[in-house]
Amino acid sequence: MDNLYIYMLIALAFLAVADLVVGVSNDAVNFLNSAIGSKAVSFKTIIIVASLGVALGAMSSSGMMEVARKGIFNPGEFMFDEIMIIFMAVMITDILLLDFFNTLGLPTSTTVSIVFELLGASVCIAILKIYADDNQSLLDLGQYINNEKAIEIILGILLSVVVAFTVGALIQFVSRLLLSFKFQEKPSWYGALFSGFAVTSILYFILIKGVKNASFMSAEIKEFVATSPLELIGVSFVIFTLLSFVIIRFTKNNIYTIIIVIGTFALAVAFAGNDLVNFIGVPIAAYNAFTDWVASGQLATEFRMTSLAEAVQTQPYLLLIAGLIMVMTLWFSSKAKAVVKTSVDLSRQDNVKERFEPNFLSRGIVRVSMLASEGFNQLLPKKSKDYIESQFEKPIVVGSKNEDLPAFDLVRAAVNLMVASVLISIATSMKLPLSTTYVTFMVAMGTSLADRAWGSESAVYRVAGVLNVIGGWFFTAFSAFVAAAIMALVLFYGRGYALTGLLVLAAVLLIKNYLSHRKSSKEQKEVDTLQKAESSSTQGVIVESASNISNVVKRGNKIYTSAINGLATQNLKLLKKNKKNINKLSSEIDDLRDNIFYFIKNLEEPSVSASNFYINILGYLQDMAQSLDYISNVSYKHINNNHKKLKFSQIKELKEIDEAMEIMFANIKAAFDNNSFEDIGIILKEKGDIMSMVTEKIHKQVERTRTDESSPKNTTLYFSLLLETKDLLKATMSLLEEYHDAHDSKIEPARLPGLSPEEEE
Repeated sequence: MDNLYIYMLIALAFLAVADLVVGVSNDAVNFLNSAIGSKAVSFKTIIIVASLGVALGAMSSSGMMEVARKGIFNPGEFMFDEIMIIFMAVMITDILLLDFFNTLGLPTSTTVSIVFELLGASVCIAILKIYADDNQSLLDLGQYINNEKAIEIILGILLSVVVAFTVGALIQFVSRLLLSFKFQEKPSWYGALFSGFAVTSILYFILIKGVKNASFMSAEIKEFVATSPLELIGVSFVIFTLLSFVIIRFTKNNIYTIIIVIGTFALAVAFAGNDLVNFIGVPIAAYNAFTDWVASGQLATEFRMTSLAEAVQTQPYLLLIAGLIMVMTLWFSSKAKAVVKTSVDLSRQDNVKERFEPNFLSRGIVRVSMLASEGFNQLLPKKSKDYIESQFEKPIVVGSKNEDLPAFDLVRAAVNLMVASVLISIATSMKLPLSTTYVTFMVAMGTSLADRAWGSESAVYRVAGVLNVIGGWFFTAFSAFVAAAIMALVLFYGRGYALTGLLVLAAVLLIKNYLSHRKSSKEQKEVDTLQKAESSSTQGVIVESASNISNVVKRGNKIYTSAINGLATQNLKLLKKNKKNINKLSSEIDDLRDNIFYFIKNLEEPSVSASNFYINILGYLQDMAQSLDYISNVSYKHINNNHKKLKFSQIKELKEIDEAMEIMFANIKAAFDNNSFEDIGIILKEKGDIMSMVTEKIHKQVERTRTDESSPKNTTLYFSLLLETKDLLKATMSLLEEYHDAHDSKIEPARLPGLSPEEEE
């Protein structure tokens, strides 16, 4: 039996490492989103600063360790074997739950996850103990569970969401009124005062939240921080304001960039110092329980775990190893970047492809907010409204692609870090449970709202995104409780066999999610994605969009061939995959159409004809995609409904058309790949041949239908395929004619302002 618990400890050690990886992937958003979104410094610099903060925070880790040991349940009420079951259930659930959210790219709270997993597993084991004891009932559950702590955490979640959003919005609104979007043009003392306030709050945050319990902090410093917070804040504000003024006036360094770097470091310290134990607290508690049990010499089913109620110092080398794993994850985790992207995109100042679809709740919130805003504006005098509008006037940036611009400016990034630091500091000093994820995310959402990033074009999408994330948080709590309870139940009755099965299941799911995420990441990076036109002349657009035409033709050819092959072989899996491919292509073409506004804004006055050319091209591309979509869908529907397969003669005729179109598409692709637009004329001369072929097949099918065709479904499908193929050919030829008529090799394509030919390439 002893071997089972050694086996459990080894499993817990591996789970702790895996949990560190998935946990950091999730929580990296807490301290990276502001620096990455503002592009204050390079990504490499951000990661280096964050890594130093994580390493320091790990070495000063404290906070949730006692929660893992005694904060949620009363350890003296459980035997050693029961405690080990609780800890195993918690760790298996935690790693699967966090990995699930990481794969979706949604930030969630590791603190809430571990707390509700501990609660769920301990409640399950407590209920089993109560039912096994005739002298107890469910009313006695309170002696096993720390009910007050659970209620306190739930209230803390609700409060932190509302307060963080509201305070973030108010501080950002005031900051923008004072500094505007042209903050670099303001007098030096504006930036100095803002910097003094921001750096003071961040420093106080580091001291009270990050390193106040670190072993290298002297007793005198700890006592001063604890007993004289106002004096510390006052002196720091004066010193940092003066220092910031000197930096702005004499060194010409950007003080806002410095604030963001300091803030990123501070939040990284706090994250590692506070949340590290979410990942290793349970395994360390299990190890302590094991050593106490071995020393006792008692049976596992008879040894009460009262020793877990005592405070135990974690070995520094364990904290160092954990810190190194966290740092490595920061550098190499692609899932961390996906979670950060969700938070940054939801707070982005400009338009971006919205990830979330609006729902009735987001639409209702936006309508109510707009009405409230209009009512508030009517109360303000005209001078006040004019001043506010002037401060929120955004500078126009010319010559840069939208995706190259920062998601938001340095002022908002600094406010994000400052407000999150202050709120977490206050909550920590008051010993209130608070999730760093919830606070940092909701502050970012509040500041983006105040900064008018959620305009009428994007508000319903952004609000829907925030609601999705918040819903995910509460789903985390509920699912963590239920899943951990189920895991504990399975382990209680299955013991070693159940443990092996659950570990194998966890490994399979983690590997599957990893492979799935890697595959989707590769698909996003593949060259077969359509690029937005940025040129300002017709000839520039012709050259620039050539790769898009080649791309569409290549993928369209594959989609058409797959539809015909799927029908011929009745391959439902191939046809289903084909539907996904055409949906992806159609979505990318829609994105290009959505970019028309920005394309036209970038045009030079004499080159407005380029807009007509570009709009026509997109129209033909959309026509091609619609034809391919129809062909793909009717083919899938026919096979999926188990209708009678096409006749051999019909399949043969479709393959003849497919082969002819394959040659045509290959020639088109070659012409656009090589920018050989003169060759388009040769292809256009041959369009009559393939059109005649399709018309001939239609006539043949008419004859068959009059004589020997017996299946209405087959006839309908075949005619649909041929007619839609004609539409596809017409759209393709119209596209080629547009290029053929507009191209002029004598004219040099216009380039974006400020770009050399080498940079444009």
